[in-house]
Amino acid sequence: MIRIKICCISSIKEARLAIATGAHALGLVSDMPSGPGVISEDEIAKIISAIGPFVIPVLLTSRKNASDIVNQYRRCRPTVIQLCEPLDKEELNRLGDMLPGVPLVRVIHVSGPESLREAQWYQSYVSALLLDTGQRKGPGKQLGGTGQIHDWTISAKIVESVKIPVVLAGGLTADNVRQAIEQVRPYGVDVCSGVRTNDQLDPVKLSRFIASVHAGN
Repeated sequence: MIRIKICCISSIKEARLAIATGAHALGLVSDMPSGPGVISEDEIAKIISAIGPFVIPVLLTSRKNASDIVNQYRRCRPTVIQLCEPLDKEELNRLGDMLPGVPLVRVIHVSGPESLREAQWYQSYVSALLLDTGQRKGPGKQLGGTGQIHDWTISAKIVESVKIPVVLAGGLTADNVRQAIEQVRPYGVDVCSGVRTNDQLDPVKLSRFIASVHAGN
């Protein structure tokens, strides 16, 4: 079964809509240099406390320091932490020591062969990888939520080459998610802009997306 993460959740109302429609996980975006869906840590904590125990809340963080990430975790209390910026080996080890048992998901921006090498390196330090479309450097830095697809052939190679779960994101919609799943064979899929209209979670798009994911089951 393909797991479904609905990202950029902005309110308890959106969280409940996503859960009622069939989401397995919710992405909650803390402070980022750019991109959609950013909400305060207070709001993230309120959403997490309201959604119950059977859906996974995922905190998206752009912090690069283990201590800063741990402090965010303690304020928000997510189940999973999604690392949107690169951390070096020392900080990853510190983070694992400080939060034993808390799953970490590392975002890999798929751009070329270097993405495969990056994924293979990170698999020793995290519980899962999330393959997205982004721009990590320069004035137009984007850590996700671009609504753009990337080269799925590279994503498929990453899935084949690592031993941990891989979630596919980046420009997914109800119209292309089935093709993406069949080509990449991910553990799960992640969507933000593809289920929104005017920055609001759209129940029709959401239902179509989840139905498309399950169409091959």
